[in-house]
Amino acid sequence: MSKFLTLACLMTLAIAPTVAHADEGDAAAGKLVFNKCMACHNADNDKPKVGPSLMGLFGRQPGTVAGYTYSKSMVDFGAGKTWDEALLKTYLPNPKALVNGTKMAFPGLKTDKEIADVIAYLKQFSPRK
Repeated sequence: MSKFLTLACLMTLAIAPTVAHADEGDAAAGKLVFNKCMACHNADNDKPKVGPSLMGLFGRQPGTVAGYTYSKSMVDFGAGKTWDEALLKTYLPNPKALVNGTKMAFPGLKTDKEIADVIAYLKQFSPRK
C-alpha cells in the first residue's frame, strides 16, 4: 500500500506544474491568435487603428484610451472596471454579448486556449505592477 501511495504522490507532483500552468497561456501561440485582432488593434505601440491600441491594456479602465472614440456602451461598461485576465476571459468569447452596442465587429475567440494564449501575448505589452 505504501508503494502505491508513494507512486500516486509522485505522479501528482509530476503533473501539478502542467495543471497549474495550463490556464496561463502561451505568448508565442497568442501572437498567432492576435493575427485575428491586428487588422483593428495594435499591441506593440500606442497608435489606434480601427480600434484602440491594446498596449498597456492590463490595469486600464475599459473605454479610456486617449485618441480613440469609444461607443457610449463601451464607456458605460468600463465605469468602475479594470482590464484584467478575468474580465478579458468574460469579454473575448463574445464582445457584443457583454457590451451591447460596442463598435467592435469581431465575433470573439472560441476556445479557452485561444483566449489564454492571446492574454499571455497581450501581457507582454503591459507594464508589470
